[in-house]
Amino acid sequence: MSYNNILVVDDEKEIRDLLEINLKGEGYFVFKASCGKEALEILNKEEIHLIVLDIMMPDIDGLEVCKRVRINNNIPILMLSAKVEDMDKIQGIMTGADDYICKPFNSLELIVRIRALIRRAYFLNSKISTSDNIININNMTIDKRQHRVSVNKKEVVLTAREFEILYLLATNRGRVFSAEEIFERVWKEKYYQSNNTVMVHMSRLRDKLEQNSYEDKIIHTVWGVGYKIEK
Repeated sequence: MSYNNILVVDDEKEIRDLLEINLKGEGYFVFKASCGKEALEILNKEEIHLIVLDIMMPDIDGLEVCKRVRINNNIPILMLSAKVEDMDKIQGIMTGADDYICKPFNSLELIVRIRALIRRAYFLNSKISTSDNIININNMTIDKRQHRVSVNKKEVVLTAREFEILYLLATNRGRVFSAEEIFERVWKEKYYQSNNTVMVHMSRLRDKLEQNSYEDKIIHTVWGVGYKIEK
């Protein structure tokens, strides 16, 4: 199965057209929306595999679109923004975005990030052997092949990165992972000092898991060291 349908959402026509040219050149099929409302309408009609989403838009901004998408969908989302402040990046991640890139961006870098997100969200999951598909931890079930998580039989919608963090901890129960190690394993990038990305993702992941959990916390913090799931 191909995962080639990409929705580009930006109120600047030049950006939409530039992305369309670059993405079509890589074999992707591109849907374009000039505002948040139009983007949500397209998502209701079409099968979209990844969203490139601008933050600053006049009607429904990208952060709100991201929140609405995440209510019942784990499509990979790459946020675009002209702002470079760390707080903007953190806010974007907290709404459920999988990655973030600032304008003006390098088209080659954007393509590389899109490929990585699609690979993580779809292709890597299909390569897991059937014996490793299901992990049960107390009231939580992780289905690696289907990329699904349920707590007390209620499905929990996670982003690709949230799922990877949970799967890493779940397949290494009892082991403590530092934020640095989680970042370098999941993001496949070098960790830098004062990087709050893991903390933000972990906070959101915990909130989602514990909404349906009636037991103790699933993910535990070892203060000053990192995170783990108990044996």
